[in-house]
Amino acid sequence: MSDEAILSSENEYTIFKYDRYTIRFRAPYSLEKYTQVKEWNNGYLVVMAKYFHNQEDEEEYIDLIPILEKLYYDAQKFLTPIKKVRIQYD
Repeated sequence: MSDEAILSSENEYTIFKYDRYTIRFRAPYSLEKYTQVKEWNNGYLVVMAKYFHNQEDEEEYIDLIPILEKLYYDAQKFLTPIKKVRIQYD
């Protein structure tokens, strides 16, 4: 098992992949793509994102804990092994 997760987006969704799990949730309405992970803090992400309506990247915040809890994951157990998150688009 790796200690790295992957963040991306597709259409209207943010995609968070770790190990064999893929979690999709609604992205901001005009998100084009994520461009940089600035901080990872055990479920809380600070990222830079490119939006269709703006030429400049904007700082965005993602809190995975409530998302995981709504999906009945044990958030702490799921997130603890993740040490790094990177952006990857296929």
